[in-house]
Amino acid sequence: MAKAKKISKAEAAGLFKDGMTIMIGGFMTNGTAETLVDALVESGVKDLTIICNDAGFQGKGTGKLLDSRQAKKLIASHVGLNKHCGEMYSAGELDLVLTPQGTLAEQVRSGGAGLGGFLTPTGVGTTVAEGKQVIELDGVEYLLERPLKADVALIKGYRVDEAGNIQYRGSTRNFNEMMATAADIVIVEADELVAAGEIGPDFVETPGIYVDYILEGGAQ
Repeated sequence: MAKAKKISKAEAAGLFKDGMTIMIGGFMTNGTAETLVDALVESGVKDLTIICNDAGFQGKGTGKLLDSRQAKKLIASHVGLNKHCGEMYSAGELDLVLTPQGTLAEQVRSGGAGLGGFLTPTGVGTTVAEGKQVIELDGVEYLLERPLKADVALIKGYRVDEAGNIQYRGSTRNFNEMMATAADIVIVEADELVAAGEIGPDFVETPGIYVDYILEGGAQ
């Protein structure tokens, strides 16, 4: 069984480049790979497009990338818990795309599945529909929503084996599982790193085939 490459925090930082699109798992920082976000901050790269459920908090999660002004664009569904995000948007310092949460999840899922997009009635007749194609099907109007993909996904796993198989813990699974399928490079931060095969097949929620690198972290 092939092993994913185990890397250090400094090596993880070296994978990032200016202008990248980066997915960050988590839901209000629950399940966010904080050590990997720290590595991204320390890398100093800029002009990033960040795809995440939310803007985190000031000093935590995605909020760290807003504090450091490395993010030029944020695609998220909820930003109200981080006032800095609103301040940056109002000042014209951040391109903010607010997306209904279910739509955001399906965009990421579509990216991972190789789909060209999907139809949803959510947002029809609202500002969400601006600039999007409206398709009528059986008398019902739908928005055509395009898939989302990333250059890198930062994932948080509860137990990860040396082959890259991931088991999540409770609600930390959230966006992590789908984001692991929708990026060219997937880095997982492991609370616990175990030998290949130690996670039973019934408990593997993200197969190691999706994972490129493992950072041995610890519970955040």
